[in-house]
Amino acid sequence: MPTLAADASLTHSLNGWTGRVGVARSDITAPVGIRMRNWGYGDADVSTGVHEPLTLTALALDSDQDGISLVITADLGWWRTIEDESQVRGAVLAATGLTPDRLLLHLTHTHAGPSICREDSDLAGGELVPGYIDAIAESAADAGRRAIDGREAADLVWSSGTHSLASVRDVVHDGQALLGFDPTQTPDQTLVVGRASRTDGTLIATVVNYACHPTTLGYANSRLSPDFVGPMRGVVEARTAAPCLFLQGASGELGPRQQYAGETALADLHGQSLGHAVLAVLMTMPEPGTSLALTHVIQSGAPLAIWEPIAFTWDRTAERIEKRVPVELKELVPIEELEREWADIDPRSRAERLRRARRLRRTYVDMKSPVHPLWVWRFGGAVFVAHPGEAYSALQTSLRATFPTVTIVVMNLTNGPGWVYLPPAQAYEEDRYQAWQTVLKPGSLERLISAAETAITELGVERGER
Repeated sequence: MPTLAADASLTHSLNGWTGRVGVARSDITAPVGIRMRNWGYGDADVSTGVHEPLTLTALALDSDQDGISLVITADLGWWRTIEDESQVRGAVLAATGLTPDRLLLHLTHTHAGPSICREDSDLAGGELVPGYIDAIAESAADAGRRAIDGREAADLVWSSGTHSLASVRDVVHDGQALLGFDPTQTPDQTLVVGRASRTDGTLIATVVNYACHPTTLGYANSRLSPDFVGPMRGVVEARTAAPCLFLQGASGELGPRQQYAGETALADLHGQSLGHAVLAVLMTMPEPGTSLALTHVIQSGAPLAIWEPIAFTWDRTAERIEKRVPVELKELVPIEELEREWADIDPRSRAERLRRARRLRRTYVDMKSPVHPLWVWRFGGAVFVAHPGEAYSALQTSLRATFPTVTIVVMNLTNGPGWVYLPPAQAYEEDRYQAWQTVLKPGSLERLISAAETAITELGVERGER
């Protein structure tokens, strides 16, 4: 029974990093009665209750090589203005002493969350918004400090699976492009799971990266909710007794098959099913501190490869790159023309569309040379790719195909206003919502993918097949 050398080519295809990890959580549930109008259609202007608490969770990653980095994920929808996002991110930077390139402030993108726009203060429920944003800033700063103070020696190890919650939500019916389930298209349903564990094997945190719009709850719902993200966390945390962080992937065209519900039971169902899929990935990972290796061969009726857990030390590499990706702006239709074009739709929906259209124009229009920011972090065998917009899933599928030897964690809605879609060029030709909503010209997603590929290569990751 010959023994084989357990070199890198004969270990299991998990990726990991060894360093110091800390985690902290804050409750950021908004007060009932706050403005939460996230849909043009419907009558829900203010919240009338709470489905599940909204949370904010900070993950500190500390490397001997590179120092401290911080990921914060919050159960919020999307920033409407640069100023509101900058207030919260600035509070964290001031409290922790980190430089801006070391913080990723991420939103899970629930569509059942409160307004986080001070400009809504003149609307129903909007009088509560400024104070709520102040509270978010304070909670984020506090959680960031506590995560950094609580960091301890740990391994952060990644594995993946799939789950069927996400579907392509770009369907054409009777010649009209709709935002809903298209059974003829194949979605990216990749589920990436990270396990942070102490040297004694106990869990510090679980990180879940999945791409699916949290739009289970829709225009008829008036209860504050993290959507499916909350019930997912509940399932995972009940089993692991450790905080679970959700990172929204590149979900520009992905959402649940059944969505826009008024009752929270469907969000519970979606979240619980995703939570069990996360547990399934965790249960198939080798024990903390080990990896699988091909240790020997047994000659039976066929030569049998025997894979066994072996003690394993993960890569300690930690480094980052920040890029500014040049983008081009569409020739924007004047607001007056939009007012005429949308004159026949529901008045409340029309008013909300126009309000969003006015805000959309600020982020890039005021720039002399418009750019889209991109942050790429490498921690051992995993690479975080984060940006503030809503990219289609091609961002993550392309990067995973190009760099199959590392785990790619893509994060939409990070470090900035998250209202700008980045669809592929073809979507512009098909009059998709995401294409006519965005202010960016075709080719912007492709430029972002190219810039991310360049950054990952600069971080020492080789292209090629696994």
